[in-house]
Amino acid sequence: MKLLALDTSTENCSLALWLDGRILSKQVLAGQRHSELILPMLDELLAESGVSLNSLDGIAFGEGPGSFTGLRIGCGVAQGLALGADLPVLGISTLMALAEASDEARVLSCLDARIGEIYIAAFERNEGDWQTCFEPALCLAKDAPELAGTGWIGLGSGFSAYPEAMQARYVNQITRTDGSVYPQASAMAALAARRFEQGQGMDAALAAPVYIRNKVALTTAERR
Repeated sequence: MKLLALDTSTENCSLALWLDGRILSKQVLAGQRHSELILPMLDELLAESGVSLNSLDGIAFGEGPGSFTGLRIGCGVAQGLALGADLPVLGISTLMALAEASDEARVLSCLDARIGEIYIAAFERNEGDWQTCFEPALCLAKDAPELAGTGWIGLGSGFSAYPEAMQARYVNQITRTDGSVYPQASAMAALAARRFEQGQGMDAALAAPVYIRNKVALTTAERR
């Protein structure tokens, strides 16, 4: 199976090719330049691999949660490429991708959602895949969902944005944290390969981001 995965959900921009289990990838800290950088990066990746879009079996993208604009860019690029090459698409959770990129068994994934909030979900490795212990949620760090058990690893920018609140919320449950890691297209490619094999690909026209936050701006009264 040959797949393309791309992610523009955070300031990091990444692409990966899954080539029958081998992964080739590119990434760059793009800031707000995702739309400018992603297609040239894709051209370079395809040229280096000798693979064409038409020879792929599907395209995966980081569906969210994450940056509102970034998610729209990622989904739009995936849709455009898939429609042009007549390929199925698949959205992959950015929070699950953080877990997939680790070698850990229990992962608490957390991204900074700005304005004092976080995107958070918990995953436990089960027979080579991930079991969701609680679904992705948007909340204040101090109000993060309860977590069962100990031995959890905290990954993602939420842990660097709100370290004291996260430590207080999960005292004695988290073994270590790494707030410097981003969702990666290479991890999304591995997740997508398993799901495409299960027939979970969809028509590109049906693809949509998962924002979680319905409102992307607060009124002046709400900010007060």
